[in-house]
Formats: sequence, structure tokens, C-alpha cells
Amino acid sequence: MRRLKVLFLPHPLEQVNNDWGMDLVTSIDPHHDLRIFDRTKAPEPQFENIEAVVDMGGNLEKELAPIAANAGVKYIHASTNGLDHVEVSAILNSGMTLTHAPGELSSASLAEGAMMFILMLAHRYGDARENFAQGKIFLPMGIEVQSRKLAIVGFGNSGQQLAKRAKAFGMEVMGIDVRTIEQEVIDEIQPDFLGGSDDLDRVISECDFLSVHLHLTDETRHIIDARRIGLMKPTAFVVNVARGGLIDESALYQALLDKRIGGAGLDAFAEEPPEFELPVYQLPNVFVQPHTVSGTDGTSRKRAVFALENLNRYARGEELHAQVT
Repeated sequence: MRRLKVLFLPHPLEQVNNDWGMDLVTSIDPHHDLRIFDRTKAPEPQFENIEAVVDMGGNLEKELAPIAANAGVKYIHASTNGLDHVEVSAILNSGMTLTHAPGELSSASLAEGAMMFILMLAHRYGDARENFAQGKIFLPMGIEVQSRKLAIVGFGNSGQQLAKRAKAFGMEVMGIDVRTIEQEVIDEIQPDFLGGSDDLDRVISECDFLSVHLHLTDETRHIIDARRIGLMKPTAFVVNVARGGLIDESALYQALLDKRIGGAGLDAFAEEPPEFELPVYQLPNVFVQPHTVSGTDGTSRKRAVFALENLNRYARGEELHAQVT
């Protein structure tokens, strides 16, 4: 197999790159000739003689796409799952091939994070923490998740992984997806209900927990809007470890402040970084993380291995996995 000349674009945030970037460098460097992009220097010379680019997190700016193409770059791998922050049109219109990290690589971490939020909300961790600080004991009373209804909107990789974990806790799983789910997946997970977009309103009105697991597109933006939030039971909880734009945040936050729903666990926000000081984030029934649920050592290692495998496939002239068209 021939060695490729590869340019690695690290994440602009140093700490993020330290946590994620080293796995990519360690994986690729022994097999291909790796150069690391320096944002403090002129970009044009850095792309010279480069055939492939590995972009940490999808941070190749729009103006870099034609520079890369003009320098002869043929292939870009964005080591991220969501494409809403990747310059897809600029890359493809420049004639380069684009791949990304498929959802299966981060699905376990996302599912674990969603399940964490579900358990924290059910056991009223915020109230319990406050009571402990105030010297109160034996309060508050939480709820068992066993037999509670979990609506999973988007029954792809992370949604299916969450369903498996929820089933282990005895929850009733209701899945929603526009695609036809493979029978072997249904047989393995055995969801209690699996429907399409026409069933979304009913499922939302019945569920005790609502977790969204969709890519952010024009069609899915604000799929959970003010009307659908209004369908929820006042005791129901919202979990979002996918993309903030899937939910109308203003409507959600107002419902939380007005106590019209039970609480929320949020790891993704419409604007990132979010307004950290918003009053809603201080509520004891609202748990937030700074978009770190998928940021585990497991996701990082799997994405690094996948990037190397695709580079190797490209070097051998084989079909690439997770190609964006």
C-alpha cells in the first residue's frame, strides 16, 4: 500500500485538540506521511503536494476548500458525525471527495449520556444535591424508570443504543423514524412501538421521557417546537444529546421556567457556546453539559481508527466508507 501525503487540520481550540487530536495523529502517522496544519501561517504552501486532508471536528473553513483543491488535494475526511458545521458544498463543489465519521462511532457514548440524563432527572439529582447542601435528608422522592415510556425520535445508531440501555432498565421504548428499520434490529431491541412522522405527536403526548437523536437539517430544525412541547405531560422530561437546533430552545426554556414540563437534560445548544448564565440553566431540574457527552476516549479512538481505515482504502483505490454526496 502506498503512503499518502496527509495534512492534519487540528481543532482551533487547543484543549479540544489535545484530547482528540493525538488519537488521530498516533493512528495515522506510522502509516502515512503526516503534516500538521498551522493556522498562524499562510495556508497555500501547507497544502502543496498534499493528497488527503484529515479535518479534526469539521473545522476546514470555507475559504480553505478552493485552496486545497487548487493545490491538488483529492480527498478530505471530516472526523465528525454531524455535517451541519462542515462546509459540504464548498468541498464538493471544489471537486474533492468528502467522508465523515459515521454515527455508530459515537453512538455508545451518546446513548450512555442520554441514559445518564434520564436517571438524573428521574431521581431528581438537582433537588437532592441542594437538600444535601442544606443538611436535609431523605428528600426528595424520585421516580422509578421501570415501566416509564421513553420516546426516541430518530431510531438510528445512537437511538438504537439508547433503546438497548433503556430496555435493560425496564423502560417502554417508543421509536420514531422516517426510515424503515431493519427487521434484525427490531428483533434484537424489541421496541414496544415503532412508527413514523405521523405518529410523532401521539408519542410525544404519551411519553415520560423524550430523547431526540436526529441530524440537524432544514427538515428537522425545530422538529420539537412550541406546539409539540405543549403536547407533553407536565411531568415529562426532555433529553437532547444530538443538536440544539432540533428543539425550539425559547419554547423549551419558557416551558421549564413555567413548570409546564418536568425537566431537561441538555448537551447540545442552538448556538455554541451557549449563554451560560441563562436562568433556566440554574434550575434544579435542568442538567447541562458543555457538548461533551460524545467526547469520550472510546469515541475518539474509534474515529481515529476509522480515519486511518478510510485513508488506507483511498490509498488502495477501494470504495470509501461514509462518503458524503
